[in-house]
Amino acid sequence: MDKKPILITGASGVLGRAIVTAFTEAGLPARQAVRNPGKARPGVESVRLDYTEPATIGPALAGIGGLLLMAPPLDPNASAELGPVVARAKEAGAQHIAFISAFGANYSEQAPLRVVEHIVMDSGVPHTILRPNFFMENFSEGFLSGGIKGQSGIFLAAGNGKTSFISVRDIAAVALKALQVPLANQELDLTGLEALDHSEVAKMIQEASGRPVVYHPLTEEQMVAGARAMGMPGPAIASMTVLYGAVRAGHTAAVTSDFEKVTGRKPITFKNFAQTAVASWI
Repeated sequence: MDKKPILITGASGVLGRAIVTAFTEAGLPARQAVRNPGKARPGVESVRLDYTEPATIGPALAGIGGLLLMAPPLDPNASAELGPVVARAKEAGAQHIAFISAFGANYSEQAPLRVVEHIVMDSGVPHTILRPNFFMENFSEGFLSGGIKGQSGIFLAAGNGKTSFISVRDIAAVALKALQVPLANQELDLTGLEALDHSEVAKMIQEASGRPVVYHPLTEEQMVAGARAMGMPGPAIASMTVLYGAVRAGHTAAVTSDFEKVTGRKPITFKNFAQTAVASWI
């Protein structure tokens, strides 16, 4: 990869921020793509990119060396929105595209992220498909943090299903390798070292933070009602029910070695993550 910047989409999100940090700490040129420029990390080149505004795509991609592509969370329109970005990245001379998909997306050809995977793989640009499992940081910075801090609980329709959670710091480490080495035409399933159910997660957060934390298994109907009450759009709610249906069915419990193969080290454990995230719950 030459010294042209890597465009990092979704740069203001939990994972995007971790990836920007990984690139800057490695001394690699990065350009943050954000919908709201005020949320960009100071001191790093940034550009406005909104997938729903095609006029913002070309300028964001101008002069890039590579592309780190992410879809908005729970977006059923991902393929329609990201397809033009992939096409314009090729026109702009991108040497590599790394796409952040999701664990298990390759088991449903109709899944929006799987459709985007095919768009990337069929683009003719060297690529890496990264499929991370659920983020550990969902509990500290994401949509579950408020329930832990405000109600000392995790409220989900996850049943007793286990998930091999992975930290965004580890996903960022693989994203860095994907574009730095680069890891051409590879598909990587990224998980943590162990599969945990949400009761075990609650216990680890409680032990680390010293505050009571309990997992409250909801019915799917209860989870949907709660999401509606919080103003979540209908299509996003539908995507969320599919995801947690997969958790209940045991589809997120597998543990892979892809992270260690790429980085040469073990992924962060949930216990270690919880110990470093205590400030989020106090």
